[in-house]
Amino acid sequence: MREAPAATMPIKDLPEDMRPREKLLRHGAAALADVELLALLLRTGRQGHDVFALAQQVLDETGGFAGLLAGRGRLGEINGLGPAKCSEIAAVAEIARRALAQQLREAPVFDHPQKVKDYAALRLAGREREVFCAIFLDTRLRLIDEEELFAGTLAQASVHPREIARRALQRNAAAVIVVHNHPSGVAEPSRADESLTQAIRSALQLLDVRLVDHLVVGQGSVVSFAERGLL
Repeated sequence: MREAPAATMPIKDLPEDMRPREKLLRHGAAALADVELLALLLRTGRQGHDVFALAQQVLDETGGFAGLLAGRGRLGEINGLGPAKCSEIAAVAEIARRALAQQLREAPVFDHPQKVKDYAALRLAGREREVFCAIFLDTRLRLIDEEELFAGTLAQASVHPREIARRALQRNAAAVIVVHNHPSGVAEPSRADESLTQAIRSALQLLDVRLVDHLVVGQGSVVSFAERGLL
């Protein structure tokens, strides 16, 4: 991570080579620190705090860009982030999700295993309740569709394997990846997760649909059942 500017003055009063927009235009986006990139998006700070201070607070409270894009934290409760800025951040997060989804539609998921994990993290990391999703794939293991199927309490979601199988049949899917989050932030699968995985695999096998993977999303990590040899 690059160091942020030490100045606390308004952006317009900074030396030209320290202004995020000018720095980006001259050296490219990769030359900007995280706080500078977010400051460029936010544009203004709040009374008594410049835009860099506001950007740093947002990054601190969400755990960086990964948490920010995944919706971690309550942006609307941060002083200085009104509906307009929250909407812009949400739009950037959705653009990132759609970009990954497009790549998964154009090539088999095995060509992009990390991108599948990234997509899952963007979809579910930071949720306060447990959410269960299914990603439906065609015969070439390309993305057809994905759907949030079940949402539960902080501890457990009520997942029905037959419903997952029914939705796969509706989409003429040849394979499925299931994904759920652990609101605790710990991605390590539980015994209940393992039992559920086997029940889903059995339900799908009746339709000759393959369960490719079960991903568990935590804070900053995603665990793959396939990589663990649990499928």
